[in-house]
Amino acid sequence: MKYNIRGENLEVTPALREYVEKKVGRLEKYFDTPPNSDVYVTLRVERDEHDVEVTIPMPRLTLRAEESSGDMYASIDLVVEKLERQIRKHKTKINRKFRQDGSLKVLFKIDSPESSEDLTTDDGIPIVRTKRFNLKPMDAEEAVLQMDMLGHSFFVFSNADNNKVNVVYRRKDGKYGLIEPE
Repeated sequence: MKYNIRGENLEVTPALREYVEKKVGRLEKYFDTPPNSDVYVTLRVERDEHDVEVTIPMPRLTLRAEESSGDMYASIDLVVEKLERQIRKHKTKINRKFRQDGSLKVLFKIDSPESSEDLTTDDGIPIVRTKRFNLKPMDAEEAVLQMDMLGHSFFVFSNADNNKVNVVYRRKDGKYGLIEPE
């Protein structure tokens, strides 16, 4: 894996970089072939909280976890444990779903899943982050799996059944909803 490690309000020391690479590198045991693309790691310190965010883009799947604690090394351990739980939890479902494509055990995607920039609309409403990503065709079930793995409450995707942009979301009652254009 190639690591893209950056610090916000923190200098990424060689010891910290080595620790991140060692811990996140443990995830390689879950894949048939060694991953060969970037792993995006953001280390952040705010108000005595040490946040770690890890994003691993893969074809048709993105693994992402974020954790926070009072110690940076503890936060790194927690985020790796969270990623391992995600992989173990969804591996069977994903392997079953993607059986025709090989499985989850494929090489990582090379391109970055997002880019950020600050914008302000004509109405003066500040947009603090813009994400751009490819909408890969999938069905609603796959989109729900992606949303759960990312830990988000909604997920935008291209519906493979009708080739239109759809949104799945988690309802307050714990069930899922689907938004389709007319």
